[in-house]
Amino acid sequence: MTSDAGVEADIDLPLIVDALRADGLAAEALAWDADPVAWDRFDLAVIRSTWDYAGRLGEFLAWVDTTARVTQLWNPAPVVRWNSDKRYLVKLTERGVSVVPTQFVEPGGRYSEEDFDMADGVVVKPAVSAGAMDTARYEPGRHADAARHARMLLDQGRTVMIQPYLRLVEEGERALVFFSGTFSHAIRKGPVLIEPEVIDNFREVHPGAAPYRPTEVEIRTALEALAVVPSPGAPLFARVDLALNETRDPVVMELELIEPNLFLHDNPLGLERFVEAVAAESRRTTA
Repeated sequence: MTSDAGVEADIDLPLIVDALRADGLAAEALAWDADPVAWDRFDLAVIRSTWDYAGRLGEFLAWVDTTARVTQLWNPAPVVRWNSDKRYLVKLTERGVSVVPTQFVEPGGRYSEEDFDMADGVVVKPAVSAGAMDTARYEPGRHADAARHARMLLDQGRTVMIQPYLRLVEEGERALVFFSGTFSHAIRKGPVLIEPEVIDNFREVHPGAAPYRPTEVEIRTALEALAVVPSPGAPLFARVDLALNETRDPVVMELELIEPNLFLHDNPLGLERFVEAVAAESRRTTA
């Protein structure tokens, strides 16, 4: 599954379709909101670049539920719904997973400017977002500006996340990719929030992405996060985004289970692993 934006920008999508067809599967790339599509004619539907879902969340989740009733959907509808709101970070924290410290403020909830006054600055973002939309960081001393950003989001009826800015993110964010619960590959990319006090919804979301060999601790942290996902089995695909905290320990920034970039274009082995996972699930479905 893709979207209009995905058709234009997802460079992995044609590679995936061609590789699945080469493996003997009848694969098609269709927009999730294409009308009409008889999803029950497919044995398996795999969400990929549905990159407009965050702005149409209610509509998207309704489609997810409807589609899951007529075909096998990956990742499954309960996982998609759980992962669509970053309040899942609370569940990770409760299970002992190392996560960026996060405060959530609901519309109508109480907060003060002091909540945004952090030693290395603060990051403000909505709990439902993709591609760092409506997100910005604020330098120390600019907590009043950060509070105004939060108020803007709250006035729109959106839940707000308040996080400390991790200075070591400037050494690179890590993105670890897993297929069927098994680590495949990783990349490291430059920081996204380069310019402070700026909401830039057209920023590059994966600047300088390059292959990366994660440490054992990073892989273990990612697996601990995946173990919390409310699913009877491992997600078909997953990306765990990590950064380093002030003690250089990895912490989870996000758990991407809906439509993450899997960085397959320059990774033939990763593409092969993804196709193997999809093909195996397709054959189980039709067995």
